Amino acid sequence: MSEKLQSIKQRFGIIGRSPVLDQALGTAVRVAPTDLTVLITGESGVGKEVFSKIIHGLSPRKHNKFIAINCGAIPEGTINSELFGHEKGSFTGATGDRKGYFETVDQGTIFLDEIGEMPADTQAFLLRVLESGEYLRVGSSKVQKTDVRVIAATNVDLIENVRKGKFREDLYYRLNTVPIKVPALKDRPEDIILLFRKFAMDFAEKYRTTPIHLDEKAELILENYQWPGNVRELRNVAEQLSVLSENKLISGEELIEKYPQFVRRFLPMISELKGEGDNLDSRELLYQLLVEMKKDLNDLKALVFGLIQTNDLHVPEDNTAGMTGLALLSGQEHHQQNVDKFQESGAVSRQGGRFEGDGEKVQLIIEKDKANPYRDGTETDEVLSLEENEKELISKALTKHKGRRRDAARELGISERTLYRKIKNYKLD
Repeated sequence: MSEKLQSIKQRFGIIGRSPVLDQALGTAVRVAPTDLTVLITGESGVGKEVFSKIIHGLSPRKHNKFIAINCGAIPEGTINSELFGHEKGSFTGATGDRKGYFETVDQGTIFLDEIGEMPADTQAFLLRVLESGEYLRVGSSKVQKTDVRVIAATNVDLIENVRKGKFREDLYYRLNTVPIKVPALKDRPEDIILLFRKFAMDFAEKYRTTPIHLDEKAELILENYQWPGNVRELRNVAEQLSVLSENKLISGEELIEKYPQFVRRFLPMISELKGEGDNLDSRELLYQLLVEMKKDLNDLKALVFGLIQTNDLHVPEDNTAGMTGLALLSGQEHHQQNVDKFQESGAVSRQGGRFEGDGEKVQLIIEKDKANPYRDGTETDEVLSLEENEKELISKALTKHKGRRRDAARELGISERTLYRKIKNYKLD
């Protein structure tokens, strides 16, 4: 991590060492000295407003005003007045002239949060401001000028809203001059415990008490939780435990008792199979069973064709209708040609463990010792341990995909983070 990024983290109170967080922060630092419009995307609660303050604080406008506006919290009928101002008598209740944010924050920075909730007519006014710096007060025909840098943020897919006609395409591309994606907390698990400890220290100081700590099991539970509320949810959990917990060392059992949702499983699901009452554990086992069945089928194919070549067998040139099984004949002549026909053939006949075709009977397997056919066999105890079988499955998947953990996790039907944890637990590195 560069010293510059570290100093910026300390200045703005950012906790984390995740590469994806550093990448987003690095983009914000590079774009800050410019006047380019920035679109910050990310789930709710990841800290998009903090990034807007970083961009403003490192820009030449840092000594001018900064204002954050939640577009979804302002009623549709008054948002134009809030942003651009209005003239006296322009609508009911307009008892005097009013300046809008684009006028009062001139030379500064406006952060438009939840930009996807902005009404269609306001989008048109905003587009004009971004393109020319001009706007009209509500009820006025006099053109006003402003020099404001706009930083927008959203937790929805604006491209999807463009397709649905809910968001202007030209405004989207005007806002998306420099995109910054703030990673979700589940994508930076190495930062979860660091953030929790920071919050625990802050609340201990606020409530004048001893900071809480987590045991190893509790830390593992937090690291494997999905955190749909992201940093905001983690902060709430730290505050609740700081106030309500009698023990300053939080165990995994106590954490599960207070927050049972922490141990719910989030496995990938096929959308067509979603429905009420689906059993996720059964589905995961079904996926693994299908993978193993596919492997066994491939092994069976290889065994059959291996037997054909080893025993100098081939199939008849014409098929016999109504028969079941495999029709294999002895001989080496036209071997490869007959094998190709066998692959397309479905005609078979079997009597007493022997296969027949064209009136000639041959054995599929040549036995070395009919009196004791199992002489060379050995008895083995089947391993019934779930842990050992799981370890073997993970090892096979990693071998198959040549160590590519993302592909292995996809085939096993688990998340990458879960796969990393199991690799560490089973020492498969």
